[in-house]
Amino acid sequence: MLPKASEYQDRIKKLTELKKAGFNPYPAKTNKDFSVRQVLDDFQSLTQAKKIINIAGRLRSLRLHGNLAFGDLEDATGRIQIIFNKKIMNEASYKLFIKTIDVSDFIEISAKTFITKTGQNSLEVGDWRMLAKALRQIPDEHFGFKDEEERLRKRYLDILLNKDLRATIEKKAKFWQSVREFLIAKGFQEVETPVLETTTGGADARPFATHHNALDIDVYLRISMGELWQKRLIVAGFEKTFEIGRQFRNEGMSPEHLQDYTQMEFYWAYADYEKGMELVEELFKHVAKKVFGTLKFKIKNFEVDLEKKWERYDYVTVVKEKTGVDIMQAQLPEIEQKLKELKIDYDKKGFNITRAIDNLWKYCRKSIAGPGFLINVPVAISPLAKASENNTQTVQRFQPVIAGSELGNGYSELNDPIDQRLRFAEQQKLRDAGDEEAQMADYDFVEALEYGMPPTCGFGMSERVFSFLMNKTVRDCQTFPLIRPKHIK
Repeated sequence: MLPKASEYQDRIKKLTELKKAGFNPYPAKTNKDFSVRQVLDDFQSLTQAKKIINIAGRLRSLRLHGNLAFGDLEDATGRIQIIFNKKIMNEASYKLFIKTIDVSDFIEISAKTFITKTGQNSLEVGDWRMLAKALRQIPDEHFGFKDEEERLRKRYLDILLNKDLRATIEKKAKFWQSVREFLIAKGFQEVETPVLETTTGGADARPFATHHNALDIDVYLRISMGELWQKRLIVAGFEKTFEIGRQFRNEGMSPEHLQDYTQMEFYWAYADYEKGMELVEELFKHVAKKVFGTLKFKIKNFEVDLEKKWERYDYVTVVKEKTGVDIMQAQLPEIEQKLKELKIDYDKKGFNITRAIDNLWKYCRKSIAGPGFLINVPVAISPLAKASENNTQTVQRFQPVIAGSELGNGYSELNDPIDQRLRFAEQQKLRDAGDEEAQMADYDFVEALEYGMPPTCGFGMSERVFSFLMNKTVRDCQTFPLIRPKHIK
């Protein structure tokens, strides 16, 4: 939305006035030597020393009162009152200020600390200069954006006005940093793997496709955090690796799902899914304590205490208890009928028994508070996991379950190349039948396994974990969530 023409033109005129007066309204260099927080913290000593300081920031308010002008100057650390006194300042400097200044401008001031008659810590300005002339005014803090779509389109203003949103962004950075610190302390090596792949691997998901002009080949944006690449590194002799980065899935949007998001995956040689569960439980507790200072959370309608014993939820048993369906025996028509009875909506395209079972489980998980791990998942749903030793129909897979959702995914990784080749072939049949989320067959990876990969545990989790602990949607926790351009209806 454009500002009113008169307001915009008025600011353009002030910009011209600055240039006429010989001032660059957008200089590159500043003389800032104090932040607002430093001034407020050291106010008494600065006052005693009668020190002249240089400080810079955005003018957030302006009030004219006779020969005085009062304003609020804000930087990333805080806000402080500044006072322009016509009797103290150079007359030309003061006049230029009154003639060209607007709320939202970035300015630099040379000033001394000053306590007003009302006892407010302030800065008395000796001189000033423009750092960036704003041609639009920031919306009012107290009223802000009323339109949700406008807030998302102008997220930068929403962040500026909404301190909680800013705090969320800062906390999210701390979340990933604490994950990184935990894994490095445990001896894991951070690595980087390709974002563009000729064959996607590591998940059941529909990829984004594009064309690589230089090589004249079609490629995909990765749908996992380099799972098959990290396992190649295990083949190559690394024993503990992890990666934190962006991955992409061309799927539906929901409060828990995005198409472009941050993920972490680790791979741990000579460890199985039992060791993986122990490490992941420790990781979750470490991050919660480090970032949030507590292990108790209110998430959706659940009270979650990560300090409690983490339960084990058997996939087949839970589904049978909650729906009456034995998924190890039931055929597709029976499961479809149950989905209809439970009024579960699902994508009909490429629908098969694997998708049917998955939709049934997703219905069942909604009532599980956690914390705990989902285990004993059917082999058909996990083409990269090692089969259970006591039941070859299930796999050594684990998923943290908290507040009715899975917040990660881990396996005892399949390292039998013959078995892996057969499972890829089965996944290819599903793709040929129309299931776009079935995994692509990567026979180059199978060849890597043929050189030998030790027993390995892998685990991945996305920023959904952070959003759950914040008790917000994953979209609300993104700095710049994707939104349809305004010109596209």
